[in-house]
Amino acid sequence: MALNQIRCKYVGKNSVSCSHLVENTTGFCFWHDVNAAKNTPDIKARLEEMVREGHSLEGFALHNAQLSGANLARANLTGARLFQADLSHSSLFKANLENANLNAANLKNANLLGIRLENARLEHTGWGQYLFQEKLAHDAQKAGKKLDAKRLYAEAEEVARYLTNESEKRRHCDIGGRFYCLERVMRRMQMRRFSGEWLWSKLVDMLCGYGENAARVIGFSLSVIIVSAMFYFFLGVYDGNGMLIFNAQNGIEKNLFCLLECLYFSVITFTTTGYGDISPVGFSRLVATIEAFVGAFSISLFVVVFMRKMMQ
Repeated sequence: MALNQIRCKYVGKNSVSCSHLVENTTGFCFWHDVNAAKNTPDIKARLEEMVREGHSLEGFALHNAQLSGANLARANLTGARLFQADLSHSSLFKANLENANLNAANLKNANLLGIRLENARLEHTGWGQYLFQEKLAHDAQKAGKKLDAKRLYAEAEEVARYLTNESEKRRHCDIGGRFYCLERVMRRMQMRRFSGEWLWSKLVDMLCGYGENAARVIGFSLSVIIVSAMFYFFLGVYDGNGMLIFNAQNGIEKNLFCLLECLYFSVITFTTTGYGDISPVGFSRLVATIEAFVGAFSISLFVVVFMRKMMQ
């Protein structure tokens, strides 16, 4: 039998054989041959045509393929090899990529709504700064199209929730954490602005990134300590030898020493250490009370967030 009349030996899920003809001695067709170059300019158009005609792309070896902007909606890419493939700005709407290899693939601004990624390999996959629907939602909101924006935010939330679940199943904690935060943000964007629910969600995001960002807790804590120290510096605290308070008549050295003492007092107040060598007076007592309460809360929050990340 002539070489070009031999059918590809690839057998996919459900024991379905590939119908393409073999073009070389590997026994595989062009699409399933891992050594066949898929970086030619016509690859995208050929794949799009097969998808339009309802052909399966199961198991296709498309590593390094340049598929930016490709319309692969509802494509069957089960088990496809897409290592380092460029799928940026492509439509993968309801595409099936179960068991596919997407390691180091570029999915920036790709439409992932309804995509299936069960058991797909996602190490070092590039997701881009925004999800496709997220970017469209921001643009619609800026244009005053509130209904369109709310619908798109809901779709972005759905995509983020799915990516969170799939990432956590394979212990990709960093990816899962990122999309969990995004899911919560997209949910907040659908709420009535400045409502109680919106304000609470915004506060949790600012404080700790919905439990995923310990750096935000540290940043918030440092801000409280520094702001409180400035209040003590201008309101005054007592150190047993006299008042520590800003005085324009004092030199820079004395005022700097006073500021450092106030910063020290702010730290021990925030951490609720309370050595007793410096005491608040007047309105400084109110500041110290608030700082001690916020400090106890922030330290507890940091422990929770830190342990959550360690447990992952």
